[in-house]
Amino acid sequence: MATSIGLSVSYLSQLESDDRPMTDAVLAAFARAYPDDWAEISSDEHSTLLARAAAAANDPTIPGPMPEDVLLRGVARQPLFADRLVAVHEAYHRSQDQLRSIDDAFERGTGRAVPLPWDEVRDWFHEAGNYIASLDQEAERLFEETAARDVPAIEDQLKRRHDVTVVRAPGPLLSNFDELNNRLTVDRSVRPESLLFLVAHRFMRLELAGIIKNIAASARLESAESIQLLSIGLANYAAGAFLMPYTAFRAEARRLRHDIDALTQAFGVSFEQACHRLSTLQRPGAAGIPFYFCRVDMAGNITKRHSATRLQFARFGGACPLWVVHEAVAIPDRILVQLAETPDGVRYVAMAKGLVKPSGSYARPSRRYAVALGCEAIHASDFVYADQVDLSGVGGATPIGISCRICPRENCEQRAFPPAGRTLLVNPNCRGIVPYEFA
Repeated sequence: MATSIGLSVSYLSQLESDDRPMTDAVLAAFARAYPDDWAEISSDEHSTLLARAAAAANDPTIPGPMPEDVLLRGVARQPLFADRLVAVHEAYHRSQDQLRSIDDAFERGTGRAVPLPWDEVRDWFHEAGNYIASLDQEAERLFEETAARDVPAIEDQLKRRHDVTVVRAPGPLLSNFDELNNRLTVDRSVRPESLLFLVAHRFMRLELAGIIKNIAASARLESAESIQLLSIGLANYAAGAFLMPYTAFRAEARRLRHDIDALTQAFGVSFEQACHRLSTLQRPGAAGIPFYFCRVDMAGNITKRHSATRLQFARFGGACPLWVVHEAVAIPDRILVQLAETPDGVRYVAMAKGLVKPSGSYARPSRRYAVALGCEAIHASDFVYADQVDLSGVGGATPIGISCRICPRENCEQRAFPPAGRTLLVNPNCRGIVPYEFA
């Protein structure tokens, strides 16, 4: 933190102990390094304006940072002008969000006013910050109460508390719960970590039925199908929180520097489950590193996504082809690492791994996809995968975007579509990678 702010460790320690005052210059440095976190910390009107103005003035999408002394003088002498600068900057970001929404609608290719159930539920989790406090805390409490850490222990809890019997049998479904006979049938071909998750899912669905029902009912979704999908998603969330209880998982993740393979061994879960759980560690007062997480299929579709970082995914269509996750799909069981930079100048360290889930039968194709987990480069020292990345150089980062239609990069050799809202310049006598330029 001291390095990112430009202070000595001792100076930062004195700030923590209230042995030094928080001057405007230091506040501006904090706001520049942590724009999303710092703006709401101070209730003082001047400090809040300074933090917001520093974030606006140092937006990396605008060439040339504003000198700190100029910023401090401007806020002190012309607070109304500084407030206007902040308002314009926020309006700019709103326009970018609107452009992203237009791109989403174009990719979806429908004029329906009612969103599709799958998209609606996915958006609900995203807007909730992918952290559901009531479920997370109850799942952690149940883990401590039952000490059920493996399949036999959870099966025992299902039998004793809900009179549910678990059986394994071949079948086309991963699992099937017979409510009439209180029997959970699980496909015998599933891997041990999948079996663990399936029995934990049913245990959470029964134990936390009231909480899940209340959350789904208050979500204000458009259709009955959306509510049913949300209830399944909430039970999945609770199962992950039960198998990887918040406090223990966060502590172990920090100790292991977020080594996914080591976490899977420590908690008996799959690689994807551990990645997903890391992206949910956003408990107020005890948050983990802000990660983004996604899952991409062989066609490039993002089938799972969440970001606690400034990076936001396109809600529909494929992601930037320069992103390492696409390469990982074709190389299963190998971890790829990438230092990437988005158009706003923020750098991310990303880890991606291709995965294969066997179907259990030659007649059914295996599922192939890749997962990606990444954080801003400022957290690289706590992310073991960043050890093989050179973070010191000015170059070296792969320039990625969100979606071609909202990406401003002019010289991208992987561009699939022209950017929306830009004037195309077409010269029949000149041909580059794409048959146009834009202004």
